[in-house]
Amino acid sequence: MSSNHVITNTGKMADYHRPDAKTLQALKDISNKIRIHSIKSTSACNSGHPTSSCSIAELMSVLFFNTMRYRVSAPRDPNSDRFVLSKGHACPALYGAWAETGLFTPQQLYDELRTLNSDLEGHPTPRLSFIDVATGSLGQGLSVSCGMAYTGKYYDKASYRTYCIVGDGESAEGSIWEAFAFASNYKLDNLCCILDVNRLGQSEPTAYQHDFELYRKRVESFGWNAYVVDGHDTEALCKAFHDASTVKERPSCIIAKTFKGRGIPGVEDLDGFHGKPIPLGPKADAAVEVIQKLIKNNGPHGLAISSPVKDAPIVNNTNLKLSAPPSYSLGETRVSVREAYGNALVSMAKNNPRIIAMDGDTKNSTFSGKLNDYDSERYIECFIAEQNMVGVAVGCATRDRMVVFASTFAAFFSRAYDQIRMAAISMTNANFVGTHCGVSIGEDGPSQMALEDLAMFRAIPTCTVFYPSDPVSCERAIELAANTKGMTFSRVGRPTNAVIYANDEVFEVGKAKVIKKSDKDVVTLIGAGVTIHECLVAHEALKDSGIMTRVIDPFTIKPIDQETILAAARATGGRIITVEDHYPEGGLGEAVMSAVSEERDIIVRKLAVPRVPRSGKAAELLDLYGINAKHIAQAVKQILKK
Repeated sequence: MSSNHVITNTGKMADYHRPDAKTLQALKDISNKIRIHSIKSTSACNSGHPTSSCSIAELMSVLFFNTMRYRVSAPRDPNSDRFVLSKGHACPALYGAWAETGLFTPQQLYDELRTLNSDLEGHPTPRLSFIDVATGSLGQGLSVSCGMAYTGKYYDKASYRTYCIVGDGESAEGSIWEAFAFASNYKLDNLCCILDVNRLGQSEPTAYQHDFELYRKRVESFGWNAYVVDGHDTEALCKAFHDASTVKERPSCIIAKTFKGRGIPGVEDLDGFHGKPIPLGPKADAAVEVIQKLIKNNGPHGLAISSPVKDAPIVNNTNLKLSAPPSYSLGETRVSVREAYGNALVSMAKNNPRIIAMDGDTKNSTFSGKLNDYDSERYIECFIAEQNMVGVAVGCATRDRMVVFASTFAAFFSRAYDQIRMAAISMTNANFVGTHCGVSIGEDGPSQMALEDLAMFRAIPTCTVFYPSDPVSCERAIELAANTKGMTFSRVGRPTNAVIYANDEVFEVGKAKVIKKSDKDVVTLIGAGVTIHECLVAHEALKDSGIMTRVIDPFTIKPIDQETILAAARATGGRIITVEDHYPEGGLGEAVMSAVSEERDIIVRKLAVPRVPRSGKAAELLDLYGINAKHIAQAVKQILKK
């Protein structure tokens, strides 16, 4: 989508109806009940963050019982408003709010918080039906919220809004401001960020404490609509959230002045109490008693939760297919694997309107721009802000609304690795695609060469790792990725190598391809991407000298095809050579070694990039670092001497 937006406020302020005195008192009562739930639950397990929870009690009360529209019986209803607690350590307040909705009882929260067999964990995860994304690694929630809001505005075109509470301490993270820039650029007027400015961090006061003018200027400088309010004044919050909902063309930010530990005697607004529960017994009882006296109605609150507008479309993102089979000729060298990625995006998009792509200003190199050319509405330019891009991808994919492919140079995903790690905890189905892998990119040099990416993504428990070696396998990898539950990473190379598979070749996750095989094979060669082509050249050279080798393309590095690899090893005298355009640690070689680790009498020789490389032509670098056909042939002869 084009990013040339002019930020204006064209909204007409709708009439604000002040809640009556009974409603306001009920909201105050709920706030204090949330405080009590936070204190009691953390005291019971002697763990957690009651002071951070107490600062947002009014925010949670007004959001959940006055502002947001959702279904308690179906928290992930696609029509419901979205809520993200970016400061995930304050989840006792979130859990307390849901307890007040009746989804579970307060006693369950007291008994189960942070216990082994409960999903009421120390930081929220989607194991809970009312959580869309995991939070707790700070600075990430607003990016995810941007993805949710973008989907709501531009794809679902629905009425639901997205709310995100961000702590003042985590606003020091650059990713927060990447998200602020993204949201204003795309006019996400259905997004409301709430800055909980409670002044105190974990170990000392935050950098700007209660300097609200500074926060306001910063927020407004990013093109947002800003409100500075007393975060403990329920009436002021009701009005601020209402006013924010009427603003058009700009996202809104509620800058809430709050106090950490609000309501707890001897703790409120004092440093040194972060992450410290009130000791169970007299101290906790005394704190609860003080807050309890502020509650006018200890019975059911009687507030009705607003139902969502039922205007989100029904979507079906299953059994996704390429619109046409790959169309290449065996042996041709006109299309790189990365260009085939762009072809696959367009082919998939023709069959399903929920396929989208995003990139970090590298779309002309990753070829994700092909989808932009085909349908600009289904391409999101995230600019050079990879941390935010990963968060936006995760947000777009929540509730299975979109099938997302996010791409950039594979090396640049390293700066977003914490977001990727958290995406796994969020149980995302987002797909990541990395190009410009290894020394084979040539002259650009080591800063652009991804040599750690396989290790990064292999370490993610929920991630399937594809490594296609030609355009045909790339298109099929993208098709499979779109249908794979959990995160995927596809490593797509820059060089233009020969097509080695027929267009009708069938590929499966976890199933390798044995490209060369005979009864006389004495060594198994395993390569992927550019190195499978070097293996094939070495195979022919060795064949001419009377040495037969078996050549395997793993297709997926995770899961690795253990059965095929073991069968090949047994048939070739237990000799395997792996070849990868990657550092030795964590890549193809170690995946293969793991696959054969419990089998006797197998030797694995790893050929990999052994040190930080330098610029040069691709062929020169493959030779210099020992991963071209010449070095593979030498390694075969050496291993046969053992």
